[in-house]
Amino acid sequence: MNPIRLVNIGFGNMVSANRLISIIGPESAPVKRVIQEARERGMLIDASCGRRTRAVLIADSGHVILSAIQSETIANRLRNLNEEDPAVDEEELEEEEAVSQ
Repeated sequence: MNPIRLVNIGFGNMVSANRLISIIGPESAPVKRVIQEARERGMLIDASCGRRTRAVLIADSGHVILSAIQSETIANRLRNLNEEDPAVDEEELEEEEAVSQ
């Protein structure tokens, strides 16, 4: 079972890294439509704390999450989580041992 890994999306707000599908910029018209449709469905989570939205996160549950942190910054935080994940390291070691035998 995978441990719950949380990524900071700004202002003390955290999101489960395992549930994220994409991190996109909010500038384009299609993304603005996605935000509006999520608002109408009650699936919008505004974690920007009143600041300008700089990243839109899409979760596998259909929730749309707004963040005031740049999408590149959130992506880097996700990468750092993956690098620090000891479960990933153990799996790689097991695979290497299996290949060497």
